[in-house]
Amino acid sequence: MSLPPNATIGILGGGQLGRMSALAAARLGYRTHVYAPEADQPAMQVATRHTVAGYTDEDALVEFGRAVDVVTFEFENVPSRTLDILGPLAPCHPSARVLAICQDRVAEKRFMAEAGIPTAPWEAIGSEADLRRALATIGLPAVLKTTRLGYDGRGQAVLRDTADVAPAWQRLAPRPLILEGFVPFTMELSAIVARGVDGATAVFDIAENRHLHHILDLTFAPARIPASVALAAQAHATRLAKALGLIGVAALELFLLPSGTLVGNEIAPRPHNSGHWTIEACGASQFEQHIRAVAGLPLASASRHHDAVMRNLVGPEGMARWPDLLSAPEIVGHLYGKAEPRPGRKMGHATRLLPHGSLAGLSDLEAVRGF
Repeated sequence: MSLPPNATIGILGGGQLGRMSALAAARLGYRTHVYAPEADQPAMQVATRHTVAGYTDEDALVEFGRAVDVVTFEFENVPSRTLDILGPLAPCHPSARVLAICQDRVAEKRFMAEAGIPTAPWEAIGSEADLRRALATIGLPAVLKTTRLGYDGRGQAVLRDTADVAPAWQRLAPRPLILEGFVPFTMELSAIVARGVDGATAVFDIAENRHLHHILDLTFAPARIPASVALAAQAHATRLAKALGLIGVAALELFLLPSGTLVGNEIAPRPHNSGHWTIEACGASQFEQHIRAVAGLPLASASRHHDAVMRNLVGPEGMARWPDLLSAPEIVGHLYGKAEPRPGRKMGHATRLLPHGSLAGLSDLEAVRGF
């Protein structure tokens, strides 16, 4: 049963993903109530209501849960205890099970294997002895990661030779860790899928991503890959959504190998940075799809009417681009309402719209010229 207009969607987390979800909810006639530990967060600036309290503050969570009709989250580092408290008070989409799988890289890797999505070789690491054994099996180069709380390159270290091992072991926390074999990929891809309460799914066109200092810099949509690879990536995303029992939006990050094989990297159980291009280039964005799903509405079409290039505006350098972007008629800019442009901080993004089908004939340099 779908939520009626003016129902309230609770959003855990106050960042830019919550902000854009709240804006999509408002367009569909819903109110939003944002819950986050810090005041004056981007999502709070556009929401109907907000609560500033910790994710384990039981009294505040109970009050929040009684004030909303459904709960969702905009980042996956919400403590499991939070959903335990909220679950009896309001439906939570995606579910606590989905959150638990995606919060732990070991559980995530096991789940992808069960869902038929290949991954790089990996080993769970609980001790230095485990690490030595895993290195003997997987070899170097490899990537050592925390199993929880890592994103945008945090919580991981590339091990290129034996001299890198001891410093990485000392630096990385919290433990346990996971060691993953290094993947010699030719391209990083993302597949964003929505699944509704009725089990219907919709997958956006596959996007290709470029990172700078471990933070997403550019996304090209659609990815310039063979149609067979795009269809395989979409099939992986659909299987993933069904296996999770997902209600909402999730992103599957993939590596494309020289052989054309796809390898799963990570799952994000919420709208994703690499899907921001959908706001302008599709009839319904990833954020609208997410709100439709958690509210029990039918999903919209995920079809694309333009090609697009999305660029993150990160730190002071990103903000320095803003005046020029405003004067370009084919570029749509978004700022997130963050006061201080610290290095590495995502301040906004901009999307260049291109005629449908034109991106395939452009190099990266041509696609981002003046952008």
